Amino acid sequence: MTRVDLGFGLPVSGSWATPANMTGFARRAEDLGYASLWSFQRLLNPAGGDYGPMYRSVHDPLISLAYAAAVTRRVRLGTAVVNAPFSAPIVLAKQLISLDILSGGRLDVGLGLGWSPEEFQAVGVPYERRGARVAEFVDCLQRIFTQNPVEFSGEFYDLPPATVDPRPVQRPGPPLLLGGGAEPALRRAGRIAAGWISASRHDLTTIGAAVGTVKEAAAEAGRDAEALRFVVRGVVHLDDEQRTDEGTRRPLTGTEEQIRGDLGALGDAGITEVFLDLNFNPRVGSPDADPAEATAHAERVLETFAPAAG
Repeated sequence: MTRVDLGFGLPVSGSWATPANMTGFARRAEDLGYASLWSFQRLLNPAGGDYGPMYRSVHDPLISLAYAAAVTRRVRLGTAVVNAPFSAPIVLAKQLISLDILSGGRLDVGLGLGWSPEEFQAVGVPYERRGARVAEFVDCLQRIFTQNPVEFSGEFYDLPPATVDPRPVQRPGPPLLLGGGAEPALRRAGRIAAGWISASRHDLTTIGAAVGTVKEAAAEAGRDAEALRFVVRGVVHLDDEQRTDEGTRRPLTGTEEQIRGDLGALGDAGITEVFLDLNFNPRVGSPDADPAEATAHAERVLETFAPAAG
């Protein structure tokens, strides 16, 4: 059984996502030895439709991480994910550099393509050719991190010759990881990113195949595939009773023992980090959940899987 690093989803969605819980869970996760805290982006929920309870009330991911950065000193801070097409590279770069500085170089940047047509409409960006847009976005962002002065001219983005100060603490810049589950997205992550982040609905029983595709693309691009990071959003459902439906049981669902076994299996599949995300458990991350009960369950999960407790 291969050990994986454990992170925790910062309270950013639903009834438990209060200022007190953001700071409280951030501090407690750091004290308990968790490696990282993660947020995610959702701009809107369409009127007359519903993306799901976890997406109905969501705080901004970067502001939430900055809030957590102010009360922590060691734990890393990640976005899983910010959708690259929703910002210009220079705008997001400025925010990321500031957060990297304010956190003392603890930022990990997960970027996504976006999947909501309504959000693309709201930000005035075409839904088509998202993959090509994200690849160019990453190129521009990396140049901003590493070159000063910097200049960029592409199909989607243009940056005139300019200096961009201050500079990020991490060199050559905060690590950039990419999301997406389709083969082109997996191969893109292998070619140009520091790693890959799985979507919440990715089938964890077959995730080894996705890891293999990313590594294969990295090797073909002449990169060190073993240096890549593989991060899973762990939508955890902790129960008191043993689940006996092993043929259909969703990984990370069941007793502590079953979930720990799932974490080991993910490590064996090549995953390097799992962050336990209660935002995607309707018992916690829904606006309709009782705030006290949601917080109590999240605290139980946080304590149960605390790395410092082994």
